[in-house]
Amino acid sequence: MNIKQRIINKVERTEIGKQFIEQRSRIILFAVLSFSLNLLYAFYNGALGIINHSVWFITMCAYYIVLSTIRLSAILCGQKNKSISSSDTEYFVMKLCGVLLVLLNFVLVGAIYISLSRNIATKHGEIVMITIAAYTFYKITMTIIKAVKQRKNPSPLLSIIRSISYAEAAASVLTLQRSMLVSFGGMSDTDIRTMNILTGSAVCLFVLILGIVLITRGKRKDK
Repeated sequence: MNIKQRIINKVERTEIGKQFIEQRSRIILFAVLSFSLNLLYAFYNGALGIINHSVWFITMCAYYIVLSTIRLSAILCGQKNKSISSSDTEYFVMKLCGVLLVLLNFVLVGAIYISLSRNIATKHGEIVMITIAAYTFYKITMTIIKAVKQRKNPSPLLSIIRSISYAEAAASVLTLQRSMLVSFGGMSDTDIRTMNILTGSAVCLFVLILGIVLITRGKRKDK
């Protein structure tokens, strides 16, 4: 037995160490941190929306708040999983989160339609662009890492958290594209509109599929 294994064994003997090392507990801990970060970013979008009178950023504020609520329900579900009926609880939360993602998708569709129909676009400063870009790259990186690490884990709770991460990353990419095209220029209004329509449609379809998949998996468990 090497030194590393001895240290792990000693840590696992303590209650705190056991929960920290356990994969499920680590994922829930990271979900709590992501939940806090989501709320901060949601309020940041809300502030931008109020300052710039931007329907898009106000919608993104609501979008991230709802995603934070979904993540919180997954966290609470994970905390209750010491009970015998934990599996049933997880599948119920899975269906609920799927429904919320579907509803959230329609809100996103509405926001994109309003922005495009009214040609709503606001240029942003360097700090705003850096913040949006940093958050987007962070979400994409964390989503890829989680997907690779958890690809063989069939837990419903982890499926919920992964789906939330996917929805966040997709919306972040759309926000980044919209902001960059407007702020940096170099493209005609027609090309910008076309890019936003294509990317927006892809993101909405992706979020809708995520919601339907969660609902389907939850109902399949009931059957």
